Amino acid sequence: MAAWSAVVTVRRCLSLLLVSLVLGACSAPEPGGPTATPQAANSPTETDDSRTRAANSPTRAANTTTRAANTPVVVLDPGHNGGNASHPAAINRQVPAGRGRSKACNTTGTATEDGYPEHAFNLDVARRVGEQLGERGIEVAYTRTEDDGVGPCVHERARIGNEHDADAVVSIHADGATDPGAHGFHLAYSAPPLNEAQGEPTLRLVEALREGMRDAGFPVADYLGEHGLSGRDDLAGMNLSTRPSALVECGNMRNPEEAAAMSSAEGRRRYAAAIAAGILAYLGR
Repeated sequence: MAAWSAVVTVRRCLSLLLVSLVLGACSAPEPGGPTATPQAANSPTETDDSRTRAANSPTRAANTTTRAANTPVVVLDPGHNGGNASHPAAINRQVPAGRGRSKACNTTGTATEDGYPEHAFNLDVARRVGEQLGERGIEVAYTRTEDDGVGPCVHERARIGNEHDADAVVSIHADGATDPGAHGFHLAYSAPPLNEAQGEPTLRLVEALREGMRDAGFPVADYLGEHGLSGRDDLAGMNLSTRPSALVECGNMRNPEEAAAMSSAEGRRRYAAAIAAGILAYLGR
């Protein structure tokens, strides 16, 4: 009986060993198999995601290109600069002005009787116009963004608009007519035109700006231009432009009523809204 028990025990051990080997063979991971490293199990999914992202990238790029191609570009040109007065040699040097002429690089601009400077007004209004255009999906560039520099010169301002291939270039100014009774806005442009852009496109731009100013309640100038429009052949920024360009003289800083409006934040907001409305109308936006 002892011998038989030993045999049975050996058989049981062999059976258990065989079962263990079979189960082990079924459950043991293959070399390099998915259960060997959990991170590897995620690799195919991550690779697929990467491929999806890569596949979508050209589409996103194409959409970006399309949006960029359909986005109008406007260059805003705040006249003068805050450092011009302290650098007379720099701003008085002669630069090309178009039509075979030369003129001073820039000027200091005017001011109200209380000393509020045109250069500060111009930049503040330009920034406000730019914000409104940007909110409507317009790409905006500026000829200057600070008010403590010198220039840029008038021919450089034209170059900036040309290099941006702008749909519209709008210079923002205020006049300094010595007669305090003179009031109202007017728009200057290059005339006679020197290229195609200075012809019909520019006339549409100045007319749209005029309507924007009128609709906002600003009076047309009673001392300069005809019906708010003034064709000029002496403005370098207009003469040298190959893009539709206009110069807005928002009003007379020596006129007490207009000076008060220009000196106030609310007044500058109104000027900016009117100019932005004119530009948007011109662009069909």
